[in-house]
Amino acid sequence: MLSAHYLRRLPADYDLSAIRTRGKVRGALWDDAPELYFKGFLLREAGKYGATENSYSSLYLWRSDQAFADFLLTDRYRNVTSSFGRAAIETRVVLDARRGRAQHAQLVFEETHDIARDADLGQAFIREVECNRAEAARPGVVASVTALDTLGWRFSRYLLAESVDVRPSDSAIAYEVVHLARPLLDTLPEGQRG
Repeated sequence: MLSAHYLRRLPADYDLSAIRTRGKVRGALWDDAPELYFKGFLLREAGKYGATENSYSSLYLWRSDQAFADFLLTDRYRNVTSSFGRAAIETRVVLDARRGRAQHAQLVFEETHDIARDADLGQAFIREVECNRAEAARPGVVASVTALDTLGWRFSRYLLAESVDVRPSDSAIAYEVVHLARPLLDTLPEGQRG
């Protein structure tokens, strides 16, 4: 399993309604994408949820690295590059992904946590997976993902939530969900308390 996230900063005077419309129109084309657990069409608007600038991004949870590679070679990605150019795509190895009981994601929260240089990786991974399973079991959670960045040796956490009340911490970056395509999301195992 692989997560992929890319972000495009937008000018302060950019018409964000165009992004919302694009996300809703293009989003429907992803609702049955093979090998995709979910794709979030995400927006950050300056002045909302702590954002200081406007940006548009996409967050994917792929079943395999081959599915992600196939996506890069299709018209789906070409549509992105023809509108916004190539973006730096942050890819992560997923350690755990769980669905919650909530159904309608309004926000995605992103957090990163460094892994201490001298930490036992096995124990760190076990704790991270346990934390993710507990997060997914919280009320108001649609899905929870924890992934590993081996370049910076840090965990990336993504929490898809019904409301801002589910924010995991004050440091979590909040994205508005314009559309959530969820072809295989319901096949993920359900979260559970440790």
